[in-house]
Amino acid sequence: MPAVGFAPRVIMPSACVIPFPELCVRVQEHIERRYGVRVITRDIPDPLIGDLNGAEIHIDGAVTAEQRLFLLAHLFGHTVQWNVSSEAFAIGQPRQPPVEEALLPALMAYEWEAAGYGMALFHETGIRQLDQWLSDYTACDLAYLEHYYRSGEKRDSLSFWRQDTPLVVPRAIPTFAPARLVFRSNGVVI
Repeated sequence: MPAVGFAPRVIMPSACVIPFPELCVRVQEHIERRYGVRVITRDIPDPLIGDLNGAEIHIDGAVTAEQRLFLLAHLFGHTVQWNVSSEAFAIGQPRQPPVEEALLPALMAYEWEAAGYGMALFHETGIRQLDQWLSDYTACDLAYLEHYYRSGEKRDSLSFWRQDTPLVVPRAIPTFAPARLVFRSNGVVI
């Protein structure tokens, strides 16, 4: 699975201040305590900013708190997928663009499913005020990823940012036992 390599602009009403650092702590503690998935902060070689292996989520220490919160949800979603479906693990392997057009729907469905698990994770931790933020961030990530897979071009990720995108629907998180597979470090983490 790709992780995200950009920081979108959060355009929220001026009265809405999002406490990203505090929310990161809450989400990380929930992932580790409830699901037994370790979250590790470390230097990750460019151009990557996040990685996973089925049992651990690694996030670069240089990311913003906003990026970190998205990565926690996003990489958790892929961690769930990798632990419950060998097909999802296969779909999430690195790909060199251009990707075969017939494969794009499966790749996009894989990403949306991970987003649904991420949304459910937020709701489990009592975070319900960020549904639109997570949906917009996810839509931006997917638009960037789809463009990259089609063209191989790495454009400015913010050029894909849109507000008020359709909301990601939470997906019930199945019971799973984290199993160490492989890191994606040699793949595309966008």
